[in-house]
Amino acid sequence: MLRSLGQRPVTGSDEDPRVAGLRSAVSRLRRELATLPVEFPDRAVAEDELAALAAMTVDGRPEIPRLRRSLLLIAGAIGSVSALSRGLSDVRTAVDLFGEPPGRD
Repeated sequence: MLRSLGQRPVTGSDEDPRVAGLRSAVSRLRRELATLPVEFPDRAVAEDELAALAAMTVDGRPEIPRLRRSLLLIAGAIGSVSALSRGLSDVRTAVDLFGEPPGRD
């Protein structure tokens, strides 16, 4: 797990640990969503945005504004599904490690 925002990549790996954490959190939430038997109106939105977040972790340089936009869409889509609240919280924590988009005070 990450110790701080300034943590350096693990020895032998040049991957940013924040990206690895985001990838892991997104993967867990995608699995939880896939196993949820309940259909809800914005499920496709959540699935699409989780796929977008997963794709952003592939090159290791996610765009902070895009991360935040996806997080908002996912939260809006599944925010009322209590079974997914822990997974959503984990994704939010992972996104927050990237900080605020440039230009925000």
